[in-house]
Amino acid sequence: MRIPMNEIWTEKYRPKALSEVVGQKHVTERLEAYVRTGNMPHLLFTGPAGTGKTTCALALAKELYSDSWKGNFMELNASDERGIDVVRGKIKEFARTAPLGGADFKIIFMDEADALTTDAQAALRRTMEKYSRICRFVLSCNYASKIIDPIQSRCAVFRFKPLTQEDVKGFLEKLVAAEGVKIVPEAVEGLVHVSRGDMRRAVNSLQVAASMGKLIDMDTIYQTVGIANPEEVKNMLETAISGNFVAARNMLDEIMIGYGLSGQDIIKQIHGSFFELGISDSDKVRLMDKTGEIEFRIIEGSNERIQLEALLAYLVMVGGNNR
Repeated sequence: MRIPMNEIWTEKYRPKALSEVVGQKHVTERLEAYVRTGNMPHLLFTGPAGTGKTTCALALAKELYSDSWKGNFMELNASDERGIDVVRGKIKEFARTAPLGGADFKIIFMDEADALTTDAQAALRRTMEKYSRICRFVLSCNYASKIIDPIQSRCAVFRFKPLTQEDVKGFLEKLVAAEGVKIVPEAVEGLVHVSRGDMRRAVNSLQVAASMGKLIDMDTIYQTVGIANPEEVKNMLETAISGNFVAARNMLDEIMIGYGLSGQDIIKQIHGSFFELGISDSDKVRLMDKTGEIEFRIIEGSNERIQLEALLAYLVMVGGNNR
């Protein structure tokens, strides 16, 4: 029976309190201290995608303001509204108005702040300074190096780390039980592996797989997350190293067509599979160097099929030197 999908699970199961946030205890403990004191500085959240930055900002606002949090919290995505006009207009208008419900200050949360232009960041630093008495800023970004130093020096920096496999697995098992999803244990492990510490990717992939309305196995996971079976990729590489270029090329065709992968998708999986090949470390170094060159050519617009076949041909030559 197909599972009804009335809500996006990443929103439905988003933690409502800081204590419920998974895998970022070193962050949530400091934020809970701000809640207890009722005061906080400007904050800068930095780290990989899907690790809880937005969730922590929302949970912080809800615990600080309770029922009046929506009136005292403004969320912007800087990748959509990244120009200086937004800082001078929308942000400044919200920052200069008094907090609601007797709160001491309001919060402006800027997601993907590393997408702000340099001019917008320069204008933002002055706004942060001018209205700091009644407004606090929480900036979220993937790369702190893209935030100008004057803003970084005005913020308390919180570094989010990729979630551990145990954290992701525990949360997925909670969702599986709550939604009644039929899934084999190996598929849960597969989701944990392909998520690479990104909880959002893991949950979204689980929901897509569950929407198919059948028992979720590893093949379903591979189709859902858009990657090839790692064993098939490894077999293709081993076939090339053994000297059978035509067979390896046919396997490449089957993988790319069967899973609908682009050249950039498959080159990433090839890169990860090199460590499992039974070749010397010096050969692995040469293959890494060649793979980086091939990926660069694909990104720059070269024909991906020609480049991938060139990589297979290089594997054949590496294997020939060892025979």
